[in-house]
Amino acid sequence: MSAVAPRPKIVKRAVHGVLMLDKPLGLTSNDALQKVKRLLRAEKAGHTGTLDPLATGLLPLTFGAATKFSQVSLEADKGYRATLRLGITTTTGDGEGGILEQRDAVA
Repeated sequence: MSAVAPRPKIVKRAVHGVLMLDKPLGLTSNDALQKVKRLLRAEKAGHTGTLDPLATGLLPLTFGAATKFSQVSLEADKGYRATLRLGITTTTGDGEGGILEQRDAVA
C-alpha cells in the first residue's frame, strides 16, 4: 500500500505595493484578487472596491503595507463608463440573458 506524500507548504512572501488589474468579464473582484495573491504568493492582499462580475475595468489590488491605502481609496470619488443597448428585454435583465423582446429605441 503506497502512502500519499504530503503536499509541500507554499511559502508566502512579503509583497508590498499596488497593482492596477484590468479585471476581465466574469470574475468577481475577490476571485481576481485571490488569483493574483496566489500567483505572487503574497501574505496580505486586498482590493479597493468591488466591480460586478459583468463589469470590466481597472481594479486596484493592494499588497502588504499598501493595504492601508484601501480604505482611503474606498472613500474616494470614482468614475464609471458604460455601453448600453436600448430597446432590448432579456431573460435576466442584463446583457448575459437571452433576448425576449427587441424594439427600436425612441430618441
